[in-house]
Amino acid sequence: MTQESARPPEDEDTLRGFGFALGAYLLWGFLPLYMKALSHVSPVEVISHRILWSVPIAGVLLILLGRTADLRHAIRTPSMLGMAAVTAALISVNWGIYVWAIGTGHALDAALGYYINPLFSVFLGAVILKERLNPAQWVAIALAALAVGVLTWDAGRLPLVALGLTLSWGAYAFFKKSLPIGPNQGFMLEVLLLTPPALGYMIWLAVTGQGHFLQTTSFDTWMLLGCGLVTAVPLILYANGAKGLRLSTIAIMQYIAPTMIFLTAVLIFGEEFGKARMIAFPMIWAALVIYTWSMLRQARSRSRRPS
Repeated sequence: MTQESARPPEDEDTLRGFGFALGAYLLWGFLPLYMKALSHVSPVEVISHRILWSVPIAGVLLILLGRTADLRHAIRTPSMLGMAAVTAALISVNWGIYVWAIGTGHALDAALGYYINPLFSVFLGAVILKERLNPAQWVAIALAALAVGVLTWDAGRLPLVALGLTLSWGAYAFFKKSLPIGPNQGFMLEVLLLTPPALGYMIWLAVTGQGHFLQTTSFDTWMLLGCGLVTAVPLILYANGAKGLRLSTIAIMQYIAPTMIFLTAVLIFGEEFGKARMIAFPMIWAALVIYTWSMLRQARSRSRRPS
């Protein structure tokens, strides 16, 4: 999943932006159902297909938008390639943890990770960028930390899936801001960098007879082909939708996907919602309410200031 945000020119929401962003979050929310259907396929193979089949989709989009020159410039710029390699590695780790979590019955942990993510991003800004946080934001971060503590105490170990998703996505978003290229071009650059290892792994699977693409059922083949669509389309929708929405609107809408993942895990996958989670999840939800309320107040205060 991507959380890049872009303020519209006049700081107001547009119907087009809302439609694009809503489509992206709904697709991300339904993604566990798709990945669950591929739970018999190894996460590395699934990720390889997500990468490979995203390339033609992102490539066609750049051609239609006439932005291929930006991509060529990025490929010829070593510093940009280096930063893109970092973000590509982080997003592949995030995808890998997510696919593994859904396939092995840890969808609730995935939902938790994406709920915590915005709070972690705020914390990262305070620690690394020295951004000032107000008391409400510190309370929200403390509640999230306590929720993680509850889950750790109950399980006897850290909730590694949730923290892995939070850390990998938070770091990805942080470094992505330093990549001086548009979101569509940046995504294309990332999947291009990941294509050689992904293609090499797929060839190895085919040679050794361990792959599922064109080797098992037509269902597996079509589902793996579709990995490009379910990967690239929501990212592209989000990148374009965020341009037509205020930061505050995006911040609220980003809870749609983890909420859908949460409901899918409990109501469809039948994952256990034990006592510790009954305590921890409401703490996270309360933290998000406090964080969102604080952010909306700040946005309202800024909008009232004279230019």
